[in-house]
Amino acid sequence: MTNTAVTSDHDVQNLHRLMALMTGDEKHGPAATSTLDALWVLYDRVLRVTPATVDAPSRDRFLLSKGHGPMAYYAVLAAKGFFPEEWLPGFGSYDSPLGHHPDRVLVPGAEIGSGSLGHGLPLAVGTTLGLRARGLTDPRVWVLIGDAELDEGSNHEAIAYAGPAGLDQLHTLVIDNSSASYGWPGGIASRFEAAGWSAETVDGRDHEALYAAFSAPHPGRARAVVARVEPKNA
Repeated sequence: MTNTAVTSDHDVQNLHRLMALMTGDEKHGPAATSTLDALWVLYDRVLRVTPATVDAPSRDRFLLSKGHGPMAYYAVLAAKGFFPEEWLPGFGSYDSPLGHHPDRVLVPGAEIGSGSLGHGLPLAVGTTLGLRARGLTDPRVWVLIGDAELDEGSNHEAIAYAGPAGLDQLHTLVIDNSSASYGWPGGIASRFEAAGWSAETVDGRDHEALYAAFSAPHPGRARAVVARVEPKNA
């Protein structure tokens, strides 16, 4: 069941505490912190997956394409009980399962190994098609990408295919921290809309706006939510 509880100050403080446990030179801090609020709303209120259902065919799938900044992802997974928070201080060390890029074989709850830009959205399209082929029309597929990943042509091929194909199980969350090299008239959402997607732009720090956008109906159409946050170099 989806949890519709409003995020508390305690939740936010705990997430920042968990983030602070991870140290090192390869943190990619802005890449991680830009995703924290959106990831928390997804896992706390939207995604139908728990530590007990990570292998269930009926689970929702979440794919972190922006895998070069996984600290927020690890903090959220720890907060939700996918693995113990005692793992966090070892982040990035030789014998830690929590690498600088997540490894689906080592990280409980991770659906893909990621970090190379431009892979997640095509993989999400394939995952959605695979679910359809198996007759699993209820599970939803979510993929989180960064705005700079839209510089990669593989994403535009996936966008161009998913819109006309009517992949309404597919949801793309774009974290926009103004790090993309290119843009489009009308903003990122307009790129998805031009390909037939349902798309919306929201404040990426506003949990209620995020939840409303994540849960909005979009029958027969793939869904894109663009979450605007502070610029990377601000």
